[in-house]
Amino acid sequence: MISVFGSANMDLVAYVSEAPKRGETVTGHRFRTIPGGKGANQAIAAARAGAEVAFLGAVGDDGFGAELRATLSEAGVDVRGLRQVPGPSGIAHIVVDDAGGNSIIVVPGANGTVTGPSGDDLAVIARSEALLLQLELPMAAVVAAAEAGRVAGVPVILTPAPAQPLPDELLDAVTLIVPNEHEAAAITGATAPAAALDALLERVEEAVITLGSEGALYGSRSGERLRVPAVEVKAVDTTAAGDTFVGALAVARAERLPVADALRFASAAAALSVQREGASTSMPTRWEIEDSLP
Repeated sequence: MISVFGSANMDLVAYVSEAPKRGETVTGHRFRTIPGGKGANQAIAAARAGAEVAFLGAVGDDGFGAELRATLSEAGVDVRGLRQVPGPSGIAHIVVDDAGGNSIIVVPGANGTVTGPSGDDLAVIARSEALLLQLELPMAAVVAAAEAGRVAGVPVILTPAPAQPLPDELLDAVTLIVPNEHEAAAITGATAPAAALDALLERVEEAVITLGSEGALYGSRSGERLRVPAVEVKAVDTTAAGDTFVGALAVARAERLPVADALRFASAAAALSVQREGASTSMPTRWEIEDSLP
């Protein structure tokens, strides 16, 4: 089982030819509300990739909260650890341009009320084969969950997004960190991915830097280095590519696939996701991923 301690947001997605600049108003050609949030996205990605998944987090008592819960459940995710709190659910305002690029504003809502894992959450984490974390919950809550995973001997996989300073107590508990190239640069101060990878490995056991169309770069403290090319596709919407990659990678690692095979599996899943619109709506099934592998 894979546990995900993280955020659930309703994505409010506007599609435009070109994203507006500061002070500019543009006309969009479509709008959608799509269940998302980095935590929920990773949970759904892992479930569709073939894992048993438990989600731990919070939603509000509004209509968005009910829809987020239903979406996770319909994807096969165990939502008994998804608590309801008074007030609004988290939302993300997303602008997607015709080139598939995006910009995102997150308003935490119920996610901001999570102070750490409950007693029941701790029991779920302890039974897991991997714990997935992101940074859309308060940092103290993320640190507490990571430490719970470390104490239980559970591999902890961190997506350090949104990028921000990472406390030592968090990184001390992380097994694998998976930033994109911009997050890696922000964390380490190194703009070259290879240098950023080396800097990350001074603080964690393993790291994967995702490089978009350039693939992914992996390293471990044992000295192993791998670069896996991306699958060449035409991107429609890159919103959930990173979360799809991480969810699929966690599944492959839980199944003890060799590192290179796990990275190819995750890359194939991400390539399928960017060819579809939305976050949770874009994530491929296990059959689709396996069918797309060479």
